Amino acid sequence: MTASLAPARPLGALAAASRVLPAARLTALGDAARLVFRGREAAIGPAGEAFGVALPHEACRFNAAGGRFAFWLGPDEWLLLAPGAEAAPLFAAIEAATAGVAHALVDVSARSVGIEIAGDKAAFVLNQGNPLDLSLDAFPVGMCTRTVFHKAEIVLVRHAPDVFHIDVWRSFAPYVWELLEDARRELA
Repeated sequence: MTASLAPARPLGALAAASRVLPAARLTALGDAARLVFRGREAAIGPAGEAFGVALPHEACRFNAAGGRFAFWLGPDEWLLLAPGAEAAPLFAAIEAATAGVAHALVDVSARSVGIEIAGDKAAFVLNQGNPLDLSLDAFPVGMCTRTVFHKAEIVLVRHAPDVFHIDVWRSFAPYVWELLEDARRELA
């Protein structure tokens, strides 16, 4: 993708103006290849091998390897995320590995952006707009799910006890960021 065709960074100015709060740090994540894979058992193994991360079979869990992530979003749906990678070579490799097997693969790299919220109050801030119980017992490390933050659909991932990633549609990213900032103001 050439620079002139690259999608605008919707969080650049917001992230630059963000206040530093160690209890709930906000970070706009960099570009990533994002692919949505749908398939049945015969396609799951080959797709994971081609992507470099085994696709999880357990509901609402993710697997990671080599800086890449495979998030289980439904019984036959995964979001494949490769930070800093180009989508085209990954797409081609998965298509080649699953040739002749029923599946669907869509490049959604331009659709979404990532936000990280980290710190001992990260769950508190998220709960200002998300109804899930984000305690470690209910939403442990390694869990991911499609959910909402206020009125925006997000994919929420817990990477560590106090580190969450949000994958949100590019058009909703400023809305989500500003609402996270509003929630963080309670900590100032």
